[in-house]
Amino acid sequence: MSKTIILGIESSCDETAAALVADGREVISSVVSSQIDLHQKYGGVVPEIAARAHIENILPVLRETFDNAGLTSKDIAAVAVASYPGLTPALLIGVTAAKTLAWAWQKPLLAVNHLHSHLQSVMLEQEEDCFPAVALVVSGGHTSLYKCTSPVNLELLGCTLDDAAGEAFDKVAAILKLPYPGGPSIEKLAKSGDPKAIRFPRTWLEKGSLNFSFSGVKTAVLYHCRGQDMLGEDRVGSMSEKEKADIAASFQAAVIEVLVRKTLRAAEKIKATTVLLGGGVAANTTLRNELQNKCLEAGLKLIGAEKKYCTDNAAMVAGLGYHLLKAGLTAELSLEPAASDNQAQDFIRKSRKL
Repeated sequence: MSKTIILGIESSCDETAAALVADGREVISSVVSSQIDLHQKYGGVVPEIAARAHIENILPVLRETFDNAGLTSKDIAAVAVASYPGLTPALLIGVTAAKTLAWAWQKPLLAVNHLHSHLQSVMLEQEEDCFPAVALVVSGGHTSLYKCTSPVNLELLGCTLDDAAGEAFDKVAAILKLPYPGGPSIEKLAKSGDPKAIRFPRTWLEKGSLNFSFSGVKTAVLYHCRGQDMLGEDRVGSMSEKEKADIAASFQAAVIEVLVRKTLRAAEKIKATTVLLGGGVAANTTLRNELQNKCLEAGLKLIGAEKKYCTDNAAMVAGLGYHLLKAGLTAELSLEPAASDNQAQDFIRKSRKL
């Protein structure tokens, strides 16, 4: 039986990526061009700079992806692209490229939800069946819990009400004057710190809530370093490495405790036996270990995306594209990128051939 190969394109933030994936799982070729060096001096992603870099990188990345695989356009069944949510100027480059290729090659176009594709990253290069499950997507812009019955049937159970976990990591790293991106910097520093040194707040919201809020713990770190009135001297410059490591470790512990407890609460609520973990922050070793330990205690099976597929990539986009194609959920060439889920729904309803 011949394989169904999907070309995936990803440009939702600061990675320009393309990949060729067979049957939703087998990664034939995956190329990612990162822009970290471009955005580092700003301490975060600048949408216009990201878009210009995507314009420069998209064709070389696509060419390398096909060259590495030894394939041509004749070998693919469809073109999948992350069209929402994300930075609109950045998304526009990937969507335009995907629409152009789909038109030129006469291939179906597939509109992929970037967050949902992070869950598909869990299934890349794995043979086991992952569903039904509760899934945690934890990244720079989003922290969400889903009930998953199939790759294309996802029900949102909870999401961030303000700062996402990854965003909080970046902001606390900036407070501590650590290099961007903040997640890896905080994790590295936290290894030499005491996670119990400072009791930063955990925000649980109303009883039974599966939503998240990380602005409070971020602000608590800021007050710890600058004083409650924010009029005190910024003490970070005079802190010892041990003091900063204790802050990093204590902050990380607060965030992870909330993530783990709410994920287990979601699993209990929907009676899931499997937990899926994806997104950029899912590469954090402490989070993975804590969630694994708590899942074992609760009799749950944890399946986490391989670390190389946690950050943004196009293999996960192509993987989910395969399932959209099987379900007949293709898109028209009128597809437009959208910054948010709500904005995207109108585009998808108008653009999909149902």
